[in-house]
Amino acid sequence: MSVMITILNGPNLNFLGQREPKIYGTETLEDIEKNCREWAKRADVIINFYQSNYEGQLVEWIQEAIGLSSGLIINPAAYSHTSVALLDALKMFSGPKVEVHLSHIYRREAFRHHSYTSIGVDAIISGCGSDGYRFALEYIAKQLINCKR
Repeated sequence: MSVMITILNGPNLNFLGQREPKIYGTETLEDIEKNCREWAKRADVIINFYQSNYEGQLVEWIQEAIGLSSGLIINPAAYSHTSVALLDALKMFSGPKVEVHLSHIYRREAFRHHSYTSIGVDAIISGCGSDGYRFALEYIAKQLINCKR
């Protein structure tokens, strides 16, 4: 297939494995990236994998993905509940988009039940731990294959 998928990770995800392991698990973001790259290699997909604690940087990476990437995965973390800027950027990206959350956001504090960014994506995967990234990659790959038919 040889397509490119951008994977973006929001604030505090650089502390996965240390931060609240009962909620987020013990895998690090590096572990998740490694697993994504292994899946991508088998599927002949190129991935760009990024993490930032800064909202503006995430917006810039979404904008850079326009015209370069065929699909986009975002774990906006806490920004999902606050960021209209990310929502607006996601709306500009025309390829398949998936929002991923490691934890089940609807079983957590009430303020986490609303996601602004989810309005701008095609699918949401929540509560599947790091497997959510693989599910998102598989979903996007299937969407891209179906578009070519």
